Amino acid sequence: MTTESSPLTIAQLAELAGVSTATVSKVVNGRSAVSPETRATVEELIRRHGYRRQRRRSTSAGVVEVVFHALEGDYPIEIIKGVEEVAREHQLTVGVSELRPHASEQDPLEGALRHRPIGIGVIAVFSSLSETQREQLARREIPFVLVDPADDPGKGIPSVSAGNWNGGLTATRHLLELGHRRIGIITGPDYALASRARLDGYRTALDMAGVTADPALLARGDFLIEGGLAAAHRLLRLPDPPTAIFATNDGQAIGAYHAARQLGLRIPEDLSVVGFDDLPPMRWAIPPLTTVRQPLAAMAAAATTMLLTLAGGDLLPQSRIELATELIVRESTAAPSAAGGSGRQHGSSG
Repeated sequence: MTTESSPLTIAQLAELAGVSTATVSKVVNGRSAVSPETRATVEELIRRHGYRRQRRRSTSAGVVEVVFHALEGDYPIEIIKGVEEVAREHQLTVGVSELRPHASEQDPLEGALRHRPIGIGVIAVFSSLSETQREQLARREIPFVLVDPADDPGKGIPSVSAGNWNGGLTATRHLLELGHRRIGIITGPDYALASRARLDGYRTALDMAGVTADPALLARGDFLIEGGLAAAHRLLRLPDPPTAIFATNDGQAIGAYHAARQLGLRIPEDLSVVGFDDLPPMRWAIPPLTTVRQPLAAMAAAATTMLLTLAGGDLLPQSRIELATELIVRESTAAPSAAGGSGRQHGSSG
């Protein structure tokens, strides 16, 4: 059969090949997670019929949709700033929604796509798109990029993240260098890739310093202030409590601040605290928080640039970008007091 005058879209190629639109999208974007037989079938159809990539229709449809797992706190604001920086240069509109489903809709992504025209693509933040959602986007030929993905995005899936393992390592090393040996950690949720990487960095730093990791000093959190408060209370009520806490995000660090105050402990005289993110309000905490800076705005800007490349029909030079983190030392960390953890008094929880 000769090449037809009108090239086919991804959806039409998928129908002819008898595979999903997501599979065809992987082939045309050079991703590897496709069997050789399927890849050969799709490539043969493209040779015979041609392939028509849907381009941006007009600047009026030039919407970059930013989809959050949840719209809470200062974290989303920093992400939106980064997207806006690039979108403004290209005269694009930024739409914002969250993946947390509402009572009236089963699939929140479908709701986001229905509410406004998506002319450029989707940036999904601290989430993981299901295979069904990825197929939705591929079927409509809408490119997407993950920012701070909640789990391993898989080979070939465009994503931007921070150096979470190195950040956990650096935060813990800072406390070790100050002389702390009883260092507690408040993790994020187990499903979160960032939480697991920061915990691994913490453990590596202890191991490199010859300090045995005490399982009692690990408290599971949820990246929320309330969770940090509860986790810090568990740590500080131990018979031999920590002299320092590494909270794996700034919200949980603020929870640790409140727990310390309720127990009559001073920061940093009785307890050192390190956070992670360096959200703008942290410099105004009392005392100002030592934390690991995660370049959220830069991550979002990089993701938006990647999205524009994909929307223009071009291949990405690399599908996965990781930006460096940086320890910001302020006033919430100091050498442990001479009394140590076991010499402190514990007040009521208030």
